[in-house]
Amino acid sequence: MEQTDVVVIGSGIGGLSAAAVLAHAGLDVIVCESHDISGGAAHGFQRQGFHFDSGPSLYSGLSQPSPNPLRHVLELIDEAPDWVNYDTWGCCLPEGNFDTQVGADQFCTVLQQLRGPKAVEEWRRLQQQLYPLGQAATALPPVALRWDWKAALTVGRFAPQLLRHGWQMAQLSGSFAAVMDKTVKDPFVRNWLDLLCFLLSGLPASGTSAAEMAFMFADWYRPNVQLDYPVGGSQALVNALVRGLKRYGGDLRLGTPVTQILVDGDRAVGVRTAKGDIGARRAVIANSSVWDTQPLLDGSPATVDTDLPFAPALCICTAASMALTCQSWPATTSWLTIGSGGSPPRRTWF
Repeated sequence: MEQTDVVVIGSGIGGLSAAAVLAHAGLDVIVCESHDISGGAAHGFQRQGFHFDSGPSLYSGLSQPSPNPLRHVLELIDEAPDWVNYDTWGCCLPEGNFDTQVGADQFCTVLQQLRGPKAVEEWRRLQQQLYPLGQAATALPPVALRWDWKAALTVGRFAPQLLRHGWQMAQLSGSFAAVMDKTVKDPFVRNWLDLLCFLLSGLPASGTSAAEMAFMFADWYRPNVQLDYPVGGSQALVNALVRGLKRYGGDLRLGTPVTQILVDGDRAVGVRTAKGDIGARRAVIANSSVWDTQPLLDGSPATVDTDLPFAPALCICTAASMALTCQSWPATTSWLTIGSGGSPPRRTWF
């Protein structure tokens, strides 16, 4: 059986980020992708000379230093696409056509025109509610996380901020809908927030983490903020991650679907693909939802509400922020709190 340190299932942004960071750390990494194009939901395609993004494509905090963990990944592997910046986009909605901007005040003008003062008041209250959550979401850079004794060195310096935001940290682990429901009743504002959630995560507010939206509000609704877009589309960002992976010796295998996660006792030890088995000495990382991962573990049909029998050495990774936690590889079995595809975070082991 072929052997490597880490097998990553799927080449979405989360999987490629994890793979590139681990390769940079000196581990042997193989990424198995069933598609013939890398990128997962972020891959691009062409039709009649036009380039299209297949999934969410709102980016911020990537063209300049920021708390964005994907920016940290790109800095670490010394790769990035070229960026263009913008702050305004047009919307064509049943309620009317309008231009909107990032920043704290312009959307209130739109709301006043479309929905009136009550909607503006709800939006202002939501901003006030999210401000401390945004401070908590950016209090601890994901790159500082590790699961051995050295965490005292990397996380300890942020202890004052963490203590100050303890209550907010607890709220970040739930869905954004739980935050939104406390304040927002206007149907247009709720639909708008669902739209923002979908553009960020591919899911509505009920499936998007509060941490993700709190981070977005902290970044988008500040003075002079701009959004980023990679020249060449989302695929250009994916390609930068692939270049970083390969630069440090990682291997991307397209057209290689994983049909089973191999388990020895209670530990994930490799994968079975259509082209043969690959052993994983250190871990298997699944860049897929829990529903797609479940059949690979036990062969049962995927279910929406399930308690998966996670095995040590298996990590589900669907976001770049989670990928960064793999940089400081643990010497002993440790737990990692993760979120998958917008579902509430859960603990798994590796």
